Amino acid sequence: MRNAFFASHLLLGAVALFALAPPAGAQNVSVDVRVDRLEKEMRAVQRKVFPAGAPLEAEITRPATPQVMPGSPASTPVADLTARVNALESQLASITGQVEENSFKLKQLEDAFNRYKAEQESRAPQVVVPPAAGPGTAAADPAPAPRPAAPKPAVAAGATEERKTAVAAIERPSTGNEADDAYTYGFRLWGAKFYPEAQAQLKATVDKYGSSPVASKAANLLGRAYLDDGKPALASVAFYENYQKRPKGDRAPDSLAWLGEALLQLKKPADACKVYAELEQVYGATLSSGLRGMMDKGRARAKCSA
Repeated sequence: MRNAFFASHLLLGAVALFALAPPAGAQNVSVDVRVDRLEKEMRAVQRKVFPAGAPLEAEITRPATPQVMPGSPASTPVADLTARVNALESQLASITGQVEENSFKLKQLEDAFNRYKAEQESRAPQVVVPPAAGPGTAAADPAPAPRPAAPKPAVAAGATEERKTAVAAIERPSTGNEADDAYTYGFRLWGAKFYPEAQAQLKATVDKYGSSPVASKAANLLGRAYLDDGKPALASVAFYENYQKRPKGDRAPDSLAWLGEALLQLKKPADACKVYAELEQVYGATLSSGLRGMMDKGRARAKCSA
């Protein structure tokens, strides 16, 4: 977007300079050569802004020269130049308008998610994550301390003893890779449908290992845990932040696809259509068959225009 904005100002400046130039008879370079150069610069801007193909005409051609009837005055070079410069300005205005419209739509989407985050995170239930045992936590006892126990599992506030026992039965991996182990434990909690506990574990993983490659998977699964727990608003925030902060992560396209699903559950089909359009534009060539099928079904449910 910034490239398009910068390029559009360059061309407008070029057109202004051309309009202020002295008469053609006083210049060393002919009018046709100067206008041809301006047209080439316009084409370069179109290729820069729309590398996959412009929605406008890709080339700007010289207006067809009308046949002059015998006895009729011929078109002057100034009139022909004016027509060609007008065509350039019209094309440039169309490109600028398209860029501004896309920027406005993306700004609307970002503002909507910021509101979701402010409203929904304040309502999120608290989940207690007991800290891992460390130095200085043992009770004063003259006897030798036993081998340090494994960190206690995350337990939802107000959980019953039966639930605590069931959560404690979920094995916490210990492979030596702390980031992967933290994600795997969250995955196991989610797989056992202990959604609040999985949310706490995965959120802690993202907070602690946000710069690790595992963060993309953990943040995406955090959104899934919210969605499966009947919290589509919190899920939409998790999915959007994962895509925004880690657009090249392993689960970035997954997060966009599931973001569309969360928005459909929030009864926001228009926003879901924008998300699916972004998914197609950014990852369309690399989407798996599963994600493409999910996107196509979501578009049908949202009644997105082609």
